[in-house]
Amino acid sequence: MTTLCFAPFQNLADMLIPHTVAERADGSHDISHLHRVWKNVCAIRNKEGGDHQILLAATLLHDCVAVEKNSPFRASASRLAAAKATELLAEMGWDEERIQAVAHAVESHSYSASITPTTLEAKILQDADRLDAIGMVGVARLFYVSGRMGSHLYHPNDPHAQHRALDDKRYAVDHFKTKIFSLAEGFQTHTGRQMAQARHERTERFLREFMDEIAG
Repeated sequence: MTTLCFAPFQNLADMLIPHTVAERADGSHDISHLHRVWKNVCAIRNKEGGDHQILLAATLLHDCVAVEKNSPFRASASRLAAAKATELLAEMGWDEERIQAVAHAVESHSYSASITPTTLEAKILQDADRLDAIGMVGVARLFYVSGRMGSHLYHPNDPHAQHRALDDKRYAVDHFKTKIFSLAEGFQTHTGRQMAQARHERTERFLREFMDEIAG
C-alpha cells in the first residue's frame, strides 16, 4: 500500500486507507486523488476553519464504495460510502455525533447525489473534491475516465455541438459543457470559490486551445 502524508493525523490515515478504494484500477479515484483532495481541504480549512479530524476521515472515506461513472447506481455511491464510513468509525469507537458529521460530509460531497451540505466540514469536502474535477488535473481526469468508458475525444464533424445534442457519454469534450464548466458556480466556501475560479479559467483556456488545434 502506497502511503502519502496526511498530516497531522497520519496514524488515523494509516488505519483508514486500507478500507478505501485507493488501490483500485481507476486512476481518477486512487490514493493520489485522496491526497490531492486532502491538500485542497487543508488549503480551505486554513482560511475557513473546521474540524481537522472529521475532515480527514471524510476525505479518505468519501469514495470508499466504488461505483463506475456509467453505472445506473452512480447517484447512490455517496450514500453507500456514508453507510460504510458509519459502520467503520463505529467499530473504531467514534461517538455518534462525530460519525454523523463524517457521514453527512461523505454523502453530500457527490455531484450526482444532489445533496446540499449543511455543515462547514461537508461544505469544505464538497469544494475540495470538486476542485479536483476542474483545472489541469480535472482535464486529465476527464480524458482518463472517458478513455476507460470507451468514449471518442470529440465529434469529428461538429466538435462544438452546434448542430447536435451534447453527448458526453460518446464524446469527451462534450463533458466540459455538460458538467465541468458549471462546477465553479456551486462552490460552498469563499476560499473554495476563489480557488475554483482560477482553475475554471485554466479549463476554459485548455478547451479553447484544444479546439484551435483540431480546427487547424
